Amino acid sequence: MARKSRTKTPISEQAPEIRKTNFEEVCLGYTIEEGQAEAERCLQCKNAPCIASCPVMIDIPGFILAIKEGNMQEAADVLGKYTNLPAICGRVCPQEKQCEEVCKLGKAKNFEPVAIGKLERLVADWALENQDFSKNTSNDRAIIGKIAVIGSGPSGLTVAGDLAKLNYEVTIYEALHDAGGVLTYGIPEFRLPKRIVKKEIESIEALGVKIETNVVVGKTITMDEIMEEFDACYISVGAGAPNFMGIPGTSLNGVYSSSEYLTRINLMHSYEFPKYDTPIKKSQNVVVIGGGNVAMDAARSAKRMGAENVSIVYRRSLEELPARIEEYHHSVEEEIDYHWLTNPIEYVSNGSGELTGVKCIKMELGEPDASGRRRPIPIKGSEFIIEADTVIEAIGQGSNKVLLSTFPELALTKWGYIEADPKTGETSIPGVFAGGDIVTGAATVILAMGAGKVAAVQMDKYVQEQKKIPATTKV
Repeated sequence: MARKSRTKTPISEQAPEIRKTNFEEVCLGYTIEEGQAEAERCLQCKNAPCIASCPVMIDIPGFILAIKEGNMQEAADVLGKYTNLPAICGRVCPQEKQCEEVCKLGKAKNFEPVAIGKLERLVADWALENQDFSKNTSNDRAIIGKIAVIGSGPSGLTVAGDLAKLNYEVTIYEALHDAGGVLTYGIPEFRLPKRIVKKEIESIEALGVKIETNVVVGKTITMDEIMEEFDACYISVGAGAPNFMGIPGTSLNGVYSSSEYLTRINLMHSYEFPKYDTPIKKSQNVVVIGGGNVAMDAARSAKRMGAENVSIVYRRSLEELPARIEEYHHSVEEEIDYHWLTNPIEYVSNGSGELTGVKCIKMELGEPDASGRRRPIPIKGSEFIIEADTVIEAIGQGSNKVLLSTFPELALTKWGYIEADPKTGETSIPGVFAGGDIVTGAATVILAMGAGKVAAVQMDKYVQEQKKIPATTKV
């Protein structure tokens, strides 16, 4: 191995004492010079395991080599062959559990893996600032067919972009007033700025994709109407219906689902009240239930909204925490407290319908459950109360029932998600494909994108077979 730096090139961030008071982006990104220094660390493996560990199979050594050589346009071109949302993925992808986890440099003793995600962000941000996306498509292209995409989250945007590149006329139907799905309503500004989401969506629209907002499929327009008008349809409505633990006191004022809390802040800009007219409760003591990235987002948002004390209650230990380790470290720096091996059993009232505390019980870890993690077991007599005027439950979401309830022909799993072939995205109805959280349950942005790429290939094949015309080049 040629001499390589053992550690990743440092990256600038807002100082914790400053960033916990604002919603501006925490990580400030690499400069081109810093990116080149980090790109020098890449071993340029011939059989690169990072590619196979990427759900959209990006040529990672290829774009990193272009950075090293100072050819940002080439790096952007390589990324553009595989992903429609690189600036988003470079920020929110769990690279540490995917491409970076298998990096051969990171497998060497005392070496950190290449900062693949930060390099992807560098290239994507450069492209958003320097490329003219209006040249992405031609008005005189020969249209192969018409595709409807329901939901404008990462999976729907990926399908739309890939099929537009193959000369399909694509229309996305979005129920909310802004496109982006979870990218817009779920992920906070300090982790994923809305200007980045907007720019990447504009680059997809520049391919010829049409996005219609405020359209609730199943209400505004029916699936029968969509299937009559379009050659194929992709359903990617996400899993945004909140789950609650259902413990006593759930109906008290001050108990929120993470879906409502984050949607009010992110999509409806309550952090900019009164500029935007969606207020949110001013809290002093906030308790967040859960240990995933959504719990981190809710807790860190609450701190920025002015809460003096914010704590996360998680029924397992740090070793089992499902959230990204980077988000955990950021939260600790921002003075978020943790109650490990703890579970809420009741929300305490002041007698007038207002929340005043969370009654919890301590847990210990027993044998592994179906998820492979050790099962938490309550410790008898260990109850205690955490003072709280706001609770945010971040324990997962269920499937969106608005569309599904009006489309009973579609086969569902026992958990209420759409039954779809993971290798093709095909559902029980010919011409109807599905992917993302509405199939898998709540997962990551990049896995939803991977499902979209798989489905785009199969949808192209399906339409061409129906029309009996030669297949186009796969994306």
